[in-house]
Amino acid sequence: MDRMIGIFGDGIGTAAATSGRRAAIAAQQAVENHVPTVLQGPDVPGAIRSLSTLASPDYVDLLTVTTSEGAGRSPEQWARAGIEDAAGLAGQFVWRVLVGLRLERRSSPDHVGGWRIADRGDSWIRLEAASWFLTAHIVVQVDDGQLSVATFIRYDRPIASLVWPALSIGHRLAMPGLLRQTVSSRAST
Repeated sequence: MDRMIGIFGDGIGTAAATSGRRAAIAAQQAVENHVPTVLQGPDVPGAIRSLSTLASPDYVDLLTVTTSEGAGRSPEQWARAGIEDAAGLAGQFVWRVLVGLRLERRSSPDHVGGWRIADRGDSWIRLEAASWFLTAHIVVQVDDGQLSVATFIRYDRPIASLVWPALSIGHRLAMPGLLRQTVSSRAST
């Protein structure tokens, strides 16, 4: 069974977390139903943070799923599965229309779902995009059978502090399902 851990935070504090009792009950129900569990915590590890070049991001979140398929795919393959396949047109609508990210029209060797491949290592890839009011980085890291996806947002204009917090609610709700779908689709190929 795959197990998923989610960590959500920002530069000032952490997002609202479920109570310990409710989280424990949800975790037990997930184990009984064989559904990956999503847990929230306050800290993003320094090893993941260091992969983004944003010095002081205003928003950071991290999801990690343990999967036997992790090491069998490159970080770029995982990024393409998540951004191009799982997020698909709905993701493109959110990124291009709601967030206003300037993405390339098509994927290419230098772009994943329109996001520019800014840097990569053997176990990670960093994608970057910007709108007129914020800059976004997505870091995908594969280590020891785990797939981690981190989102870093920097507010470039004051309006970002009004727009992104509202959109981040949907982001935090959608990301666990997208990561589950990404892992499930890669396991079946």
